[in-house]
Amino acid sequence: MSTLRLQHEDGRAVSVYSAEHLLCRYVYVPGTAHNESARPYFHPVNSLAGDTLTNFRPNDHPWHHGLSFTLTNVSGWNFWGGPTCRREDGYKWREDHGEQQHVAWTRCEAAGAAATLAHTLEWRTPTELFFREERTVTLTVNSAAAWTLRWRARVVNVSGRELSLGNPCSFGGLAGSHYTGLQFRGARALLDDHGDAAIRLTAEGGEEGEKAVHGAAGRWMEWHGQLDGSLRRVTLRFENPASPLRWFVRRGYPLAAFPVQVDQNLALAPGAALDVDHLLTITAR
Repeated sequence: MSTLRLQHEDGRAVSVYSAEHLLCRYVYVPGTAHNESARPYFHPVNSLAGDTLTNFRPNDHPWHHGLSFTLTNVSGWNFWGGPTCRREDGYKWREDHGEQQHVAWTRCEAAGAAATLAHTLEWRTPTELFFREERTVTLTVNSAAAWTLRWRARVVNVSGRELSLGNPCSFGGLAGSHYTGLQFRGARALLDDHGDAAIRLTAEGGEEGEKAVHGAAGRWMEWHGQLDGSLRRVTLRFENPASPLRWFVRRGYPLAAFPVQVDQNLALAPGAALDVDHLLTITAR
C-alpha cells in the first residue's frame, strides 16, 4: 500500500504525493479572478498511476475549477462564478460574486496510506460574511489501483439573517440546471467514447447514459472512461452515502455535481448548518 506525504507551497497550496506520483494539489489560497468566485480547489486530481483527471479553467467555462465546493446562488449572490441566471433576464455578467477565504488549518497531516486536510473558511461578499465552514477532506489509498477522497463540511449561516440557497433551476427558472454543491470538472478525454460502449455513465437503479442519469435520484453514479496517452481505463465513482440525491451530470464537457437542492430554493435560518459528506473513488487500470 502506498504511503502518502504532503508538500507545502508558500502558504498557498499543499500537494499530496503517493510514492513518486503527485496524487492531487489543493490550492487553499487561490489567485483566480473575482468574477470566477474565488474558492479553494483541487487540481490536478490524478489516478495513482499519474493520469490527470480534472480540468482547471476550461475555455468553455473558466470558472470551473477542478474539484471544488460551492453554492451557486446565496440570496442573490453568485458563489459558482461566471454569469448569473435570473428569471427576468436569463444569464448575464453581474457584479454579484462572492468568494471563500481560508482562515486557518485545523489539521493537515499524512500518516501511512491516508492524509487529512481540514481547515476553517469564511464565505464573503464585498459587504457581508455569510458562512463559516469547517471542511475536512480525507484521502485514502485503497489498493494499488484505487484511492478515495472523502469531502465533509459543515457550513454555518453566521449572517444573522435567513439565507436562500438556489441554482439556475430554482432561482433562475432554467429547468434541469440544478448544479450546485461539490463539483468535479473532468478532463475532456474521460467520456469521449469514440464508439466504445465501455465508456459510459451509470447510476444506482440500473440507470445508464446522460439522459437517464442526469436528475436521477441515487446514492451513487459512475463514470467509466479512458485516458488519452496512457490508454488506461478509469472509473470515477461519486457517492452520497447518507441519502439519494438527484445528480447533475454533463458528458460533452465532463461535469458532475452533488446538488444540495434541486428545483426549490433551500432556506437556511440564522445559525443553521448545511452538512455534506461525499465520496469520490478513482480506479485506474
